[in-house]
Amino acid sequence: MPKKSNADEQAQNVERDGVVTRKYEFDSDEIEETECDVDIDEFARLMELDVVYRGDNKNIHFCTFNVSRPGLQLAGYYKHFSAERVQVMGEMEMTYLQQMTHDARKTACETLMKQPIPCLIVTSTLPPCDELLHAVKKYNRILLSSRLRTTMFVNHLSLYLNELLAPSKTIHGVLMDLYGVGVLVIGESGIGKSETALSLIERGHRLVADDAVTITRIGDRLDGTCPDVIRYFMEVRGIGIIDIKAMYGASAVQLVKTIDMVIKLEAWDDKAQYTRIGAPDETYTILGVKKPLHVVPVKPGRNLAVILEAAARTHRLNDLGFSAVDELNERLRGSFKKQ
Repeated sequence: MPKKSNADEQAQNVERDGVVTRKYEFDSDEIEETECDVDIDEFARLMELDVVYRGDNKNIHFCTFNVSRPGLQLAGYYKHFSAERVQVMGEMEMTYLQQMTHDARKTACETLMKQPIPCLIVTSTLPPCDELLHAVKKYNRILLSSRLRTTMFVNHLSLYLNELLAPSKTIHGVLMDLYGVGVLVIGESGIGKSETALSLIERGHRLVADDAVTITRIGDRLDGTCPDVIRYFMEVRGIGIIDIKAMYGASAVQLVKTIDMVIKLEAWDDKAQYTRIGAPDETYTILGVKKPLHVVPVKPGRNLAVILEAAARTHRLNDLGFSAVDELNERLRGSFKKQ
């Protein structure tokens, strides 16, 4: 089974209203976009594009999920031009080119195609003008066309690039779907993560990943999945490797789940002060995104499966605007008023 990530996990004591809590952070570095080369034919198939010209290019190099519409560039303004972005020309840009003289149109197209752009996509079923085709071939650029309207296509392309270039990391832990809540369970090796997950599977919940969780950030959403080589397998000390899908059926596993909260299992420490009322400010940061954190101490006799179920139910209630702590405070205030 894969080893746990070497990334440092940091815990910081924070005092608020006389109560000391801990904030855990997996990754506090600035998140950078990744880069990727995609086969032109594969990209055209996924985006339902027609390849107008490719030259001797085989791949498109994507390094940002931002998209540009080069209207100002056709007018000659390149001061803040981002050549690394995919360029999309729609009805507005093509109409602007058509109203130019031949010489101005040729100059505008060649100046744009001189830039090291990854590709140019023409939308709305509008055919590229002869000057644009000539410039594309002259500078060996990739030209594609889409039948979709420009706004619809740009939205579709942005979603694709966000998923393609999303930053990701693989960490040591277990990811479960509990009542529709994505629960990431972390903790030291041997603390009981897999055994707890097995108990939850017996109770009808679904496993996403055991031992290694690959987390991808898409916008402010964290999606977790399992590396292909160990998908649906679980390591149970004393028994070995078991196949959850084969033993419990397809309903016991799930391919991808959005992470909603984090549970950290740690050995019980008699000297530590654990949360007994609730600390909604405790968070765990992964790839720059903060998620609610619950630290659960482990010792013999504690039913961790039931505790994790309760944590997931509480999270769902909080999303619906209900807080047990606030409800208790209201009752206490009402009791004091009566006295």
